[in-house]
Amino acid sequence: MKSLQSIFIALFICFSFNACDSNNNNSNMNNVEVSGVLEELGITTFQYGTHTIGGYALRSSSVSLDDFVGQSVTVVGTKIAGYPVDGGPEYLDVTEVK
Repeated sequence: MKSLQSIFIALFICFSFNACDSNNNNSNMNNVEVSGVLEELGITTFQYGTHTIGGYALRSSSVSLDDFVGQSVTVVGTKIAGYPVDGGPEYLDVTEVK
């Protein structure tokens, strides 16, 4: 009986580590780097984002995207779940501008 308990504990620990590792990999899969000229978003058929680059709509609460309008940059961000909608582009939450 003691052996069976040890096996269950070992399996539980193993599955716990795999679940944690799996979550980290999924979040990395949503990370995106896009390069191009950053533009302010004008009137569009879709209604999300403040800026655009390389076919992506962008938003950011940590970086002032206005500081980079018209410049060739690389943005790093994560895809926002539930987008694209209304025939629009993928939507990124920008965390860094290079």
